[in-house]
Amino acid sequence: MWCHSCREEYEEVDAGTCKECYEEASETEEELKREIHDLKAKLSFLRLSSPVDLNLPVSSGDIYLRTADSCTPIPAHKAVLMSRSPVFKAMLESEMEESRSGSIKITDVSYAVLRAFVHFLYTAESLLDEQMACDLLVLAEKYQVKHLKTYCEKFMISKVNSETAVLSLAFAHRHNAKMLLETALGLILENMSTLTAREGYRELVDKEPRLVVEIYESYLSKVANTAREEQ
Repeated sequence: MWCHSCREEYEEVDAGTCKECYEEASETEEELKREIHDLKAKLSFLRLSSPVDLNLPVSSGDIYLRTADSCTPIPAHKAVLMSRSPVFKAMLESEMEESRSGSIKITDVSYAVLRAFVHFLYTAESLLDEQMACDLLVLAEKYQVKHLKTYCEKFMISKVNSETAVLSLAFAHRHNAKMLLETALGLILENMSTLTAREGYRELVDKEPRLVVEIYESYLSKVANTAREEQ
């Protein structure tokens, strides 16, 4: 038989890999397992507990965040906010009111979303549903928390389908979510015959006509490429 890996001939007839390649692959697998274990241990060590998660008083942090829909403050630590977000860093290193008062008011988000946002800054984890993913991605974009934005974007990609692709495309375009945009556009191009009947299409035409033009330009380019490949 011929080894699928090194393409060398060998005598065994009940396998697709020679002994040398099999042993090398086994060693590589064990090495990867050790690296994964070490990374998990490192992440566990670096993971912080949010004052909110521990139900600690506001005084447990050196800054707190407020929303318009709740009078309950969310305690946090300047060092954590500054290390996770360049926007918070610039805000708290300056002479802005937030730095002087020790309070940051974020009025365009709910208490539940802001609490989840702070939780992620400490733990790099979040329990998501589709609405929470959207809301957190918007916050991540605003405060330039790239890891959270990617985290939410991947979740949204796993949920997008041909029925929701137009809405997802519009959202991705507004918030510069490139991976989600590419996924949504791909689904739209695969189902162009039903595009005009999709939820959000009419609103897209009214509010973002240039994006509609880009959809059709992408579709025409795809058709042309397919035709060339078939020649």
